[in-house]
Amino acid sequence: MWNDESDLPRRPGRRGVRSGPAGDEGYVFIGAVARRFGVHPQTLRLYEREGLIRPVRSSGNTRLYDRETVERLEIILTLTRDMGVNLAGVEVILDLRSRLSKMEGEVSRLMEAFRAMAADHAARVAHGQASGNALVIRPKGPLARREV
Repeated sequence: MWNDESDLPRRPGRRGVRSGPAGDEGYVFIGAVARRFGVHPQTLRLYEREGLIRPVRSSGNTRLYDRETVERLEIILTLTRDMGVNLAGVEVILDLRSRLSKMEGEVSRLMEAFRAMAADHAARVAHGQASGNALVIRPKGPLARREV
């Protein structure tokens, strides 16, 4: 996506590249993004109006696109161009993708909490401070209860 040298953010003042609102580099103008993906800038403005992308704005209200926004745009264009999905469908897919990502994070947090509790329980059993029941994680299998 940022493989083309002309799109790589390097220094302020370079055509199409600008420092962001916090002064850090890595933002590109709407024209550079439009050229990169072969779309008209109006298309990008439409996607913004529809709430599909949210470029940041400079103090002069210029749209500035960061890597995350450009990656999201790439997904939108793949869905619309290659797969024939309309904008309403794109919105649903992006929402589902976001929700799935949040759920994956929650599952990871729950698994870490479970592992911590299992390790704590195993330590107490090893020191004779717990009952003989334990939860065990079997590789590639469901949770099982066994007597220790």
